[in-house]
Amino acid sequence: MPLTGRGMLVTSMDIDPAEEAEFNRWYDREHLAERVGIDGFIEARRYLAHAGGVKYLSTYSTQNIEVLDSPAYRRALANQTEWSRNNIAKFRNMGRVIGRITASGGQGRGAALAIIRLRPAPDGQDGLRRRLAERLEPGARDGIISLHLLESDPALSKSLTDPEASNPGAGDWYIFIEGTEIDVVAGVAERDFDASNLPDVPIVSTGTYRLMWDLARHELG
Repeated sequence: MPLTGRGMLVTSMDIDPAEEAEFNRWYDREHLAERVGIDGFIEARRYLAHAGGVKYLSTYSTQNIEVLDSPAYRRALANQTEWSRNNIAKFRNMGRVIGRITASGGQGRGAALAIIRLRPAPDGQDGLRRRLAERLEPGARDGIISLHLLESDPALSKSLTDPEASNPGAGDWYIFIEGTEIDVVAGVAERDFDASNLPDVPIVSTGTYRLMWDLARHELG
């Protein structure tokens, strides 16, 4: 199984081009390492959008979802550095998802990522989960490394910039397709996880991203 953790935090945002250099400097020099250093975090990965969605996306793998509501994590949120506060205040179109990895297939991580956002009805989720799990094996798909299903937790998936904001998609599910090339992961998303293959599940959005860099906990100094 490619993901050693069962919890995941996903954040996404745009930033004013005039603030972009400072934003990336903060992310690369402080933020990722600070988050990965929290007890229970395993790794973090930064992505840049290729098509669809906001420009920047990050994923943080944790041992389990409880880490993302732990005293250590809540302490980090309550005690942001001044550099963090300044940058977070400038986020645009902020998205924040906390969820459980409930199915995963393959071995390894890819440099290209496709994400499909689904909005399942409350009824029938067990059956949908089984159907999706059957599709989350790379099999004979050339260039596909691994696939995962993330089910978000509505109570924990709140915006850092506006935690009281209404979020009708807080319980959405996400399919992650990791591969070697953008066109490869995009092709699998279009062929195997489109409306014709999932006729009873609304597809909210799709997007493709390329990896910028990643950091694992064991790499911290």
